[in-house]
Amino acid sequence: MRIPKTWVPLITKKVINGIVSKQLITPRTTMEKLLADAEEIIFTELTVEDRLNDEVRNLLKKHSPEIERSRVDYRKLFDLTKQKLVKERNVVL
Repeated sequence: MRIPKTWVPLITKKVINGIVSKQLITPRTTMEKLLADAEEIIFTELTVEDRLNDEVRNLLKKHSPEIERSRVDYRKLFDLTKQKLVKERNVVL
């Protein structure tokens, strides 16, 4: 995640308060529930890349003997694998 986790509640509150104050939405639930749900959604979206990186690391770890034998640049292989997964899954980073 490129921004600190502690910023997520602040960003969420600013976004939700802006949307509600401009009357772009009319909340059907309490403001606390709306903020909690929105914070969870924003956090999930912001951590997509972190989860993908972990998955790529695990994939490459399974094949580490082959990677070492073939003397492939790990960073380049990591980036190529990540790009392939992003394209296959239509992930927006």
